[in-house]
Amino acid sequence: MKLESRKATTLAYIEHKGPYDKVPWGDYMEKLYGFAKEKKVMPGFYPMATYPTNPEGTPPEELGSEIAIPIHGEVQGHGEIKIKKLPAMKVATISHKGPGSEYKNTYGKLTEWMKENDYESSGPPMEIYSKKPEVKGGVTILYAKVMMPVKKKR
Repeated sequence: MKLESRKATTLAYIEHKGPYDKVPWGDYMEKLYGFAKEKKVMPGFYPMATYPTNPEGTPPEELGSEIAIPIHGEVQGHGEIKIKKLPAMKVATISHKGPGSEYKNTYGKLTEWMKENDYESSGPPMEIYSKKPEVKGGVTILYAKVMMPVKKKR
């Protein structure tokens, strides 16, 4: 776990409502990269997601996520694809390699590190996916860099 400074980034994204494990990643990635190609803007290498809904006490069908790709260039959103600028920010990060069922442990470790180092959340968590998921022994293994925007506690 560590603290990083992230540069401002422009994202093309699709909003999804529903359980995190039911996000149609393949469809969304095809649409997002197709959009970037059609609009002649350069996509970033790694897809990502932001999770603006706090999952604590939220029914799975009400969970919100934004499935995104970084883009370089000026463009307007179209249809279900929206554009937003993430500001430069400090983030606490941790790597996750394992099944989705273990995300709770990863987030728990990150939250504990934040408390121990006198940081608090200043925005929704984000995940950058460094490689495609793999199925090993019938279990889907995810590779993600989990990031939590933070600020020092007062």
